[in-house]
Amino acid sequence: MIKALVLMLLAALPARAQTQDDVLSAQLLPGWRLDNGHYMAALDLTLAPHWKTYWRSPGEAGIPPQFDWSGSQNVASVALHWPSPSVFTLNGLQSIGYMDALILPVEVTPRDPALPVTLSLHLQLGICKDICMPAAVALTMALDGGTGSDRRIAAALQNQPMTGQAAGLTGITCALAPIADGMHIMASLNLPQQGSPETVAVEVADPLVWVATASASRDGPVLSAATDLVPDKGAPFVLDRSRLTITVIGQGHSVEIKGCPAP
Repeated sequence: MIKALVLMLLAALPARAQTQDDVLSAQLLPGWRLDNGHYMAALDLTLAPHWKTYWRSPGEAGIPPQFDWSGSQNVASVALHWPSPSVFTLNGLQSIGYMDALILPVEVTPRDPALPVTLSLHLQLGICKDICMPAAVALTMALDGGTGSDRRIAAALQNQPMTGQAAGLTGITCALAPIADGMHIMASLNLPQQGSPETVAVEVADPLVWVATASASRDGPVLSAATDLVPDKGAPFVLDRSRLTITVIGQGHSVEIKGCPAP
């Protein structure tokens, strides 16, 4: 992934220099308070036309976003509700993300529901068009619950991936085989076709495990995908199947499946 990014940056050197402020604006949307006492807010990213940013698993040519919420006050946890992403191919390299804009719903759990909540975010992300550049955003907002739902956030929540059950998944298995520097995984999904092409993204819980771009093929009702998992130590390792996430990205929607048992 790093090699691919360097190649893209070098290829773009003759382009006119642009700054982050030319192509990106960001804000937090306050949202509303849920019945369980949590807050539903959102990160609102607006990009210049034809610029893109990346999903949590950005693909071989993407830059993974990094979120730091440590400056927040009275916040126990923050959960991100990613909308279904799109797949892009540039110079034969695949990336996964969002073009022009992203509304990312953020569910905030307060430590003490009776006290005020201040959400503070330091975000590092990549943004790309003909060139790629790193971007940094610092945002702070007090959450008061608002007076009602925000249609932009509600639409992003509606655009979340379907569950396997909702998409018609009737079975899934993953066969594992050790390789010299990690693990090879072969997934088989009994899943109705989600449009053409179908892209499969495999994620593991450990951020230190590199995941190669998955190859995918279909034989009737069965979608097959294969990829390699390489940890930082570069050796075979024990994989917790229950913490695997497999996402199938189709046309205008995606399907997210948690866990992958043995055949």
